[in-house]
Amino acid sequence: MSAHGRGGFHGPQWSGERASKGTRSRNLRGLLALIGPYRLRAAVALLALVLGTAASLAPPLLAKAAIDEGIRHGDLKVLVVIALVFFTDALLVWALTYAQTYLVGWVGQRALADLRINIFSHLQALPIGFYENRPAGVLISRITNDVEALDSLVTDSVVTLFQSGLTLIGAAGVLLYLDVKLALLTFCIVPIIAAGSLWFRIASAGAFRRTRETIGAITGNLQETLSGVRVVRTFGSEQRHEEQFAQLNEDNRAANMTTVRLNANYFPAVEMLSGLALAVIVLYGGYQAIAGHITAGTVVAFVATLSYLFDPIQQLSQLYATYQSGMAALEKIFQLLDVRPDLTDRKDATELERIHGEVVFEGVSFAYRRHRGARESAQASTDGEELYALREVSLRIPSGQTVALVGATGAGKSTMAKLAARFYDPSEGRVLIDGHDLRDVAAHSLRSQMGIVPQEAFLFSGTIRENIAFGRPGASDEAVMRAAGAIGANAFIDDLPDGYETEVGERGAQLSAGQRQLIAFARALIADPRVLILDEATSNVDLYTEGHIEMGLRRLLAGRTAIVIAHRLSTIRRAGRIVVLEGGRIVEEGTHEELIAAAGRYQRLYEDWSSQAA
Repeated sequence: MSAHGRGGFHGPQWSGERASKGTRSRNLRGLLALIGPYRLRAAVALLALVLGTAASLAPPLLAKAAIDEGIRHGDLKVLVVIALVFFTDALLVWALTYAQTYLVGWVGQRALADLRINIFSHLQALPIGFYENRPAGVLISRITNDVEALDSLVTDSVVTLFQSGLTLIGAAGVLLYLDVKLALLTFCIVPIIAAGSLWFRIASAGAFRRTRETIGAITGNLQETLSGVRVVRTFGSEQRHEEQFAQLNEDNRAANMTTVRLNANYFPAVEMLSGLALAVIVLYGGYQAIAGHITAGTVVAFVATLSYLFDPIQQLSQLYATYQSGMAALEKIFQLLDVRPDLTDRKDATELERIHGEVVFEGVSFAYRRHRGARESAQASTDGEELYALREVSLRIPSGQTVALVGATGAGKSTMAKLAARFYDPSEGRVLIDGHDLRDVAAHSLRSQMGIVPQEAFLFSGTIRENIAFGRPGASDEAVMRAAGAIGANAFIDDLPDGYETEVGERGAQLSAGQRQLIAFARALIADPRVLILDEATSNVDLYTEGHIEMGLRRLLAGRTAIVIAHRLSTIRRAGRIVVLEGGRIVEEGTHEELIAAAGRYQRLYEDWSSQAA
């Protein structure tokens, strides 16, 4: 049984808090692994942060010295010395803060750039079946929105975590140094703030995860709507799509409002407790100074140091909001990275030399998996129902022969083509090329000798020349023009204002369906494939255009093994052999004349096509 039969495209199902608890430490280790190559710069940044934090705690102590040793005794020289120390300390804080900010930002941005590359490379390695069950917009959200959410976590938040933590510890030490009784009185309020922080952490955990899910859903809906804008306009369903987007937008607003309400409850409460502590210290410390138990400089230094105690607590609490958002994004990213590509090359995979092109299906069965209640995330449940597209198919296609696959929609034609290209592995049986099981060969050595022209030609943004040359990177302009001329595409290209340098627009929107298809044929021809798959490749080409490319198609197919899926009578008749599929099984095969004479399923299909073409 292949991975598809077992639902192997999908990693483990993750859900809510359970997933977060079970993977939090693993995710953090993964994030630290990204920083690993830059550990030296990270260490220097940490050292600068520690020294800078220590230097930033000096002003309250310097203020105490200025009051008690300078102002109180009227000693101007002491004040000048302390002022110079103040200035030196300020320069030191500036230099160290600059160093740690720059280095942390550098390391963070490099790590995020590496992560984007990792995600993109991982997506490139995943099989075609993975994308058939996931909205493209959700996957785009992983590499954009979720990585962007990590930006604050690995740059600003890292600095805040260490700086605020060290400042909090340092401030506590300074307070104890200044006056133990005042310090212990101040510390009484810390457990209350800590309890509030614990409540905030528990209450906000699910809220921040929900915001990541809703923004992913919005991105997915937006991508799908914009990609299908012509269909939306055609059916006049703008209002329906606006309502769908409005609902997703409302879900996102509601999720964010939950975090807003939590912030509104928590942070003002911390501010109020800080003010209350300050009032108590001013009253009690002032009384102690009046009584002569402590100096006025000690009270001033103590009040100044309080901000170093309570501000970090607030910053750490605010950091938790960023931390929750970043961890939710990190969890989504690692869920995606956890999906293992099943169609990978074996360690001992055979590198195919120039192949002859014999394709053989041996007892091939294949089942898709239909998922129940797949979520918006990159993961989907492994619980699903197997839907067989092919059952016990055996077929040999000799090198250089053109075979047409015909049958009703859902008969299994496209599945056979995908198996031949090894977009899937069969659930049972084998697919061989020149006697090699496709599971035993290196994928790149197979696909470099295979050309595929789908029903709807996909063109990349760029010029016509670039799209044709995509089939053979580095092809010369002469080679591009020869390929276009051989397929009959040069006629319309030469009529364009910029010729081969004409921009085709996104997905080739500037060209007609027929023109896009001609470019797809030229792209396949320039690659010089040994095996060619045409999946309804002429269905979007009008009869006039088809007549122009018929000679080009003959050149394209000459000497190559070709699997042609078609309904066009002219395309079917050109095939050396016709294979009729029904319900995932081969029910007839032979030449056009043989199958017509047999008066079976093919004859009925042929009569239907003939009546439609009439």
